[in-house]
Amino acid sequence: MKKSLLIGFILQLVIVPVFAAGLSVPAVFSDNMVVQQDMAVPVWGKGDVGDKITVTLDKYTAQAVVGQDGKWRCDLPKMKAGGPFAMTIAGKTKIDIANVLIGEVWFCGGQSNMDFQLSRANNAAEEIKAANYPTMRLFNAKQVVAGTPQDNVAGKWVIVTPENAANISAVAYFFGREILKARKTPIGLVQASCGWTPAESWMSREALMSDPDFQYIVKRWDDSAAPNAKAKYDQEMIDWKTACDTATKEGKPLPVKPLKPADPNFIHRASGLWNGSVFPLIPYAIRGAIWYQGETNEVRAYQYRKLFSTLITYWRKAWGIGDFPFLFVQVASVLPPDPVPIESEWAELREAQAMALKLPNTGMAVTVDIGDEKDVHPKNKQDVGLRLGLVARAKVYGETKLEYSGPQYKSMKVKNGQAVLSFDYIGKGLVVKGGEPLKGFYICGPDKKFVTAQAKIDGKTVVVWSDAVKEPVSVRYAWANNPMGCNLFNKADLPAVPFRTDDWPGKTVGFTALTIDNF
Repeated sequence: MKKSLLIGFILQLVIVPVFAAGLSVPAVFSDNMVVQQDMAVPVWGKGDVGDKITVTLDKYTAQAVVGQDGKWRCDLPKMKAGGPFAMTIAGKTKIDIANVLIGEVWFCGGQSNMDFQLSRANNAAEEIKAANYPTMRLFNAKQVVAGTPQDNVAGKWVIVTPENAANISAVAYFFGREILKARKTPIGLVQASCGWTPAESWMSREALMSDPDFQYIVKRWDDSAAPNAKAKYDQEMIDWKTACDTATKEGKPLPVKPLKPADPNFIHRASGLWNGSVFPLIPYAIRGAIWYQGETNEVRAYQYRKLFSTLITYWRKAWGIGDFPFLFVQVASVLPPDPVPIESEWAELREAQAMALKLPNTGMAVTVDIGDEKDVHPKNKQDVGLRLGLVARAKVYGETKLEYSGPQYKSMKVKNGQAVLSFDYIGKGLVVKGGEPLKGFYICGPDKKFVTAQAKIDGKTVVVWSDAVKEPVSVRYAWANNPMGCNLFNKADLPAVPFRTDDWPGKTVGFTALTIDNF
């Protein structure tokens, strides 16, 4: 081989490939978009290596150079609310984006109750007719399951008008409406949601691998997606059937049936929706996130204590803008009302969600009073949006005198055979909604056998007792799958957070995806 040819061949092996993709940006940068005010606004995309990119919005400009990987990013400076403006992204070619507003942007995530459309909500026809807010826009990311993080996800910005409102998220809409009315500023809602999805679908691989208790979830899906997964399973089934025959002849217990590999495109795939629907939207500038999810993790409620907090922590890490506000909905009541005190997966899930309030800059909307025993998707999404909006207005936007939470259990003491409970967030006072006796309280003694209790408000406390319990040890409130009828509120008409005063192991301790799922 000639020397020149040899040198050329070697250079082909070591020179970094040059990408020539042409100028492009993710779909979230498109007509009618809303960008975040008072915060640096990242804009990014792909282009030809070395191309100089200039992004202009109103009087603001930022520049970048396309790197060897064919990608670029620049950050527009902090901007004040306003618009509409035009955005121009220019390099060798140009992209024009029309009707851009600057205001408040919130990410809206979760499963079916976040995906729940306005057309299905209470008073849908009237709500749709009144949904005329040209400065509120929503971008709904396509539901995409992927094995690795993606660069883009399909979607478009929709202006909230009666013609467009029917198919948008009801919770996102009612929340956005509250913020719009309170702040008088444009509102952008970036939504990524999908029904019947567990938390791990929405978590990065890094987040799941950060805790040994979650690593098995990743491994299970890695095994299912492996190229030889089907062949391995077929052989395991052959071996299993042989082992079953042998066990039957010998009178021994049958061996456990092998787990069938899951479809890698299934929405439960660990990190699948994170990779396909969330990661492509990072680091789009946001004020915070609202979240409605948990029902699919109900039977793993104890695990959800850590799982949910890990999700929040790693979402914040991925965005890289600090502990941004993360507001979430505590799941509503469901199934027929429970006539007697029971151990409850749903109660344990609500408790696990409430534990996430220990993280900074979090807030929770309680919905235990507005559920539907026949449907895990209650139609009253107006109050959900209102309560999330109250949390945002008080904790994010500084309306410090605004009551945003119902009573939260603080402490218990026993006096004269009665339990005396103290609360935070009582506001202007505790009330019994509807004027009936207090309902939903259970009490037990040292035997840990709960009975329905009597209860009454005494100033800033609630006194709980039962003639059947002489030495109270624990009190529970709204501790059931469906504790409908629970009526402890504050005067701001906000329901008390379900609680228990004990920390005894519940029925979901030890349950994992492997013990309850066979795909």
